[in-house]
Amino acid sequence: MAKHITQKTFDDIVLENMSEFEMEPEEAIQDAVKQFESQGVSLSNIVIDPSLYSSEKGEAQDHPVITAVKTLSASLNDSNDSIIVSSLNTIHAECDIDLARRCLAGSHGAYACVLQAMKRYRDTPDHLVSALSVFCSLVNGQPDLMDSEGYDFLISLVKQYKANTQILELTIRAVRLNCVKHEGNRQEFIERELIILLTELLTLHKPHAEMIKEVAICLRSLTLDDDVRVPFGKAHENAKTIVTEGEALKAILELCEEHMNTPSVLAELFLTLGCLAVRDEFCHEVLVRGGVRFIVNAFKNSINDKTIVRQALTVLKVLAGNDEVKHEIAKLEGVELAVSAMITHAKSASIAEAVCKVLTAITLRNAENCQKVVECEGHQHIVQAMRLHPGDVGVQKNACMALRNLVSRSKEFTDQILSLGTERLLNEAMTRHEAAQDEAKAALRDLGCKVELKELWKGERGTIQ
Repeated sequence: MAKHITQKTFDDIVLENMSEFEMEPEEAIQDAVKQFESQGVSLSNIVIDPSLYSSEKGEAQDHPVITAVKTLSASLNDSNDSIIVSSLNTIHAECDIDLARRCLAGSHGAYACVLQAMKRYRDTPDHLVSALSVFCSLVNGQPDLMDSEGYDFLISLVKQYKANTQILELTIRAVRLNCVKHEGNRQEFIERELIILLTELLTLHKPHAEMIKEVAICLRSLTLDDDVRVPFGKAHENAKTIVTEGEALKAILELCEEHMNTPSVLAELFLTLGCLAVRDEFCHEVLVRGGVRFIVNAFKNSINDKTIVRQALTVLKVLAGNDEVKHEIAKLEGVELAVSAMITHAKSASIAEAVCKVLTAITLRNAENCQKVVECEGHQHIVQAMRLHPGDVGVQKNACMALRNLVSRSKEFTDQILSLGTERLLNEAMTRHEAAQDEAKAALRDLGCKVELKELWKGERGTIQ
């Protein structure tokens, strides 16, 4: 992990350069940046602005965001709303610029001040919206600021403003931003029954597109396993809880029907389904509720919409972990659709990768589906994708896996696949992408090609102690 320093440490070095070496602010900053970067220090959290350093006084001036935080702190005990709102607007504008300004504000007490402002305006919706917007901007990228007071307050707002979509959207966004890359925050919110509250909102606000999107994204944030500070996250357990306690699959599939003509909402719902279908029985539930048929039909009707196509492919790949779903996808001509998407969006590496993932999933242990892929010339388009996107490791890796599955139990397709120049492409992928070496070797092996398999480790004879 990269090293980090405080704003004060950076300022001290800049001022030292200015006083001892008589450098101008710009030159002093350049020298300080070089020094820290040579030591492996990340300056992503540092505000680098020459106007903050006075060459006459030889001192650093307060940054506008610090001044605004101080003004806000001093004004919260008064009844002058105009000064409070003005300070909040300044903090908001500064925090929206970059992470460095957000970190600077956070390190100077902005979290406590903004939280106090939100509490002050709890029953004044217009001002509360402004304060919540500032809060969202402040915590974006720095969820460590949160504390128990913040958890309790945000949850209480969700309960208080269930009918106010504007405040709800901002509150849920604040919750979501604090869940990204922070396992502790996720568990704190879940313990406060966030999951039940969110799934209730899915039903309560069915017609509101933006509201549904925000709730869907927030639910997905609870299924992340992205906090490197925690040895083992609870992403799987959280997804299971969302489905079993919140009955989310039923609610989401009903919303898909409600918003079938709103691509942006549909894409978010598909993506959320993919994050929640973490168990075989969940995939089966989606099938039983008609979800697979709906997804395939939406895919078919929006074949030219890259976003819908990509998310439909993503969720189909996840659901195809269930053998019954594999059969249903093939029955609904999902194989032909996937190949058609690869042709329609031939220049899109992300869609090529997604198609390869789906074909890999539905051909796993299924000779009948392998036959169907070859019949609709899917193998040819997989190979063509490898030619079109040689530098994309995702395409190369997943194309190798798809080709391998096609011949793993159906050796009769080997000659057809090799006649396309596949062996050369697999060797090129193996040479170009270290991350695709294992998949390329597996494909070469199952195609009967020459491949050098390395023995990664070898046991030695000895006695068991």
